[in-house]
Amino acid sequence: MDFLIFLNFSLINFLIIVFIVFFASIIRGFNGFGFSATCISGFSFILPAIEIVPIILILEVIISIFMFPYVWKAIDWKFVVQILIGIIIGSPIGLYLLKYLSPHITHLTICLTIILFSILLMKGLSNRKINNNYSKNLVGIISGSLNGLSTLGGLPVALFLLVTSIEPAVIRGSLAALFFITDIYAFTLSYFIGIVDLIAIYRTIPLILVLPFGVYIGNKFFIKSKKDSYRRTVLYFLIIISVVGIFREIMLFCFEQSQF
Repeated sequence: MDFLIFLNFSLINFLIIVFIVFFASIIRGFNGFGFSATCISGFSFILPAIEIVPIILILEVIISIFMFPYVWKAIDWKFVVQILIGIIIGSPIGLYLLKYLSPHITHLTICLTIILFSILLMKGLSNRKINNNYSKNLVGIISGSLNGLSTLGGLPVALFLLVTSIEPAVIRGSLAALFFITDIYAFTLSYFIGIVDLIAIYRTIPLILVLPFGVYIGNKFFIKSKKDSYRRTVLYFLIIISVVGIFREIMLFCFEQSQF
């Protein structure tokens, strides 16, 4: 109990956070992405945003390490590099636009767009012709820009891979590798500017223990899944995360308005 007091957690809050991390790690083990989005959706009811970010950054890097034995052979490194080039270009664009665009409106627009394209994909939308270097760089720029504007930068990359009908194993492996690299970069920056502190590191220590079990279970679900069921599950996940994002933005907007 002294340890929980040091971490500024009640027992109930700690158990809820452990469950959220375990559930999110299962999703990551299956999808190859979605860990951060799931944790943010759950943590936001318990912790302030400034305390959520460092915990997730640390856990994202570590969970990627646990995933590599399952996905290493399926990673399309050429795709990862092409997307990273776009992200490098797009990230400062997003940060610049953040000065002029409402974060609430931007977040809502992204979520609604993700829902629209997810529904279209469920109806059979696909286009292998856009699976080229220019499209990949463009998707990377969009992803980087959205990273600067919101926390949803990974969703357009997932949508692109689904639209081009890439094999599920390649989708999962490539996304895991991509987010590992971007999260290490984000973690390094966060550490040097003081966002990641010792309390954040101590808070992640007990949470790390559940990551390999969640990834293992998620990987088992992936092995048993077929291509169509994988696509359907990922699309449902994208829709659910987007709906939760819309709900959260509406709640934040209403809260801000009540302060005036």
